[in-house]
Amino acid sequence: MNGRTERTTPLSRSAMAYVLAGGRGSRLHELTDRRAKPAVQFGGKWRIIDFALSNALNSGIRHIGVATQYKAHSLIRHLQLGWAFFRRERNESFDILPASQRISEQNWYLGTADAVYQNIDIIESIGPEYIIILAGDHIYKMDYEVLLQQHVAQQADVTIACVEVPLADARGFGVMHVDESDRIIDFLEKPANPPPIPGREGVALASMGIYVFQRDFLFDVLRRDADDPHSKHDFGGDIIPALVREGRACAHHFARSCVRSAQEPEPYWRDVGTIDAYWEANIDLTDFVPALDIYDRTWPIWTHTEGTPPAKFIHDEEGRRGQAISSLVSGGCIVSGASLRRSLLFTGVRVNSFSQVSDAVILPGADIGRHARLANVVIDRGVRIPEGLVVGEDPEDDARRFRRTAQGVCLITQPMLDRLMTA
Repeated sequence: MNGRTERTTPLSRSAMAYVLAGGRGSRLHELTDRRAKPAVQFGGKWRIIDFALSNALNSGIRHIGVATQYKAHSLIRHLQLGWAFFRRERNESFDILPASQRISEQNWYLGTADAVYQNIDIIESIGPEYIIILAGDHIYKMDYEVLLQQHVAQQADVTIACVEVPLADARGFGVMHVDESDRIIDFLEKPANPPPIPGREGVALASMGIYVFQRDFLFDVLRRDADDPHSKHDFGGDIIPALVREGRACAHHFARSCVRSAQEPEPYWRDVGTIDAYWEANIDLTDFVPALDIYDRTWPIWTHTEGTPPAKFIHDEEGRRGQAISSLVSGGCIVSGASLRRSLLFTGVRVNSFSQVSDAVILPGADIGRHARLANVVIDRGVRIPEGLVVGEDPEDDARRFRRTAQGVCLITQPMLDRLMTA
């Protein structure tokens, strides 16, 4: 279900997807202490970046570049393991582009625009006609071919993908003020009074951080920006506002290109940039009919898949029964005489006897000790939960020991537990 129209030669075959994956992800706190936000695990088997990359692949794009910077080792390793199947002999390319001071020996990537500018020579060697700039840290399914078609049809200098959000929520986004033809007439960064969509009171258009350019036009813009000593070299802060003022900038409504199965009544897009948003988006997948259909085989989300044994549930006696209700349990997990409710377990998690776990997101390799009671938690990779630990019942005690959010979700990492054990 999307707005693609048939073409003899898809525009996607002459496009390159350029994924910006260098952000710190500071609002995820300790989850990004050792990994970039796009490398954070999501949904039981994926990394966040897999959604943008899969959208590109499924849309027909065969040239992809990923710009990395902060804490990139985990991300780069994942890309090498899961996305190394592109072949030059098939006119395909997949380039990992760490900040390597290609232009200046003093500067790493100074901003999102500079992260593209510093690799102009690599992009030129590939020779795409169009470049789609993507954020590597959002969860959604989108057919970029539809976006490309609108860009060409409207003869835009830049086309910006936008998601419709309630006015009350739009204050936290970059908001597009558009006319009746979706020409952007103003760009407002986190406005106090966001303008509504014409004819749609109560709804605003927020930028998704997705931009389409014709290659040579983009290069000219980036070179001028690089020479501007007053620029922060950022798409959202410098490039886009200038093009809105001086060029032809058009908005693309995400609903027109969102890929949805019959099980997805509404367009789905999530910024999982906070602990609460990350927990909620993962837990939502346990719903009877989740808002995001991860079972849609017509638009698969690709990733590196580990060879793991099936999940295992053991023991069947009162008070010690391995069971999972309304939960997702990945390969290699063992639920040994414990009870799970509305929880999501990544690969290789072990939950030991007499434990009770609910509303939990548990990252790979964690081990839950006996008699633990855990509710409303995110447990980091490889964490060893000690026997009898109770989280989610005493807010003050939780906040003293772990990172507890305003919505009552506790992030638990191994250093937090180590400090607790030595206190």
